[in-house]
Amino acid sequence: MADAPDSLDDQARKADPDRWLSSRFVGDAQARADLIALYAFEAELMSIPTRVTQPLLAEMRYAWWREQMDGVFSGAERRGHPLLEALTELVARHSLDRAPFEALIEAHIDRVHGEPHDLDAFYVGPMQTAVRLLAGRGHDIVVADAARVRGLLQVGRRDEAAALRPAANRALKTLPPVAFPAVAHAALATDAAEPLKRLMLIWATLRGRI
Repeated sequence: MADAPDSLDDQARKADPDRWLSSRFVGDAQARADLIALYAFEAELMSIPTRVTQPLLAEMRYAWWREQMDGVFSGAERRGHPLLEALTELVARHSLDRAPFEALIEAHIDRVHGEPHDLDAFYVGPMQTAVRLLAGRGHDIVVADAARVRGLLQVGRRDEAAALRPAANRALKTLPPVAFPAVAHAALATDAAEPLKRLMLIWATLRGRI
């Protein structure tokens, strides 16, 4: 199991390089590993439709993950599955709520059946959970609009994202700096090259704005 953190880090980096880059600004090694485990879980869910040929098969895999949440949130020992083991540990360490995990799985099921993206389930809940890993409770409202900016950019609704950004930045003024790496990727243009993204992340982190 010693190589599990590296494999999860690699999975997160390949699936979501923007959030992986943001996670490099987390100074505490355990907090960064927890964040990566969360991102790897989301990457696993996102990849399911690419590995099966029919919506029903994808739904069955999502149902399996939904069942695994029972063990994750009961603290049952998980050996032999690096991602489940990491999730179980971070849920216990941070006393995380189950609802955002359930909502994300359900949103993926809806997606494979052609339903519109549930931006709150895909982006708001996960970002709020990520912030909780870094700064504890009490910041859900503060980061909600920043998460929606990220979601709107991801689905190509750039004008709506630009309109919401000022309100998001006003709210972020009260976010502890230690939590900003969970939010910083909302500052990134989706089509920018990686070197530019690195500069954008540095600038966003220095200002505490997206």
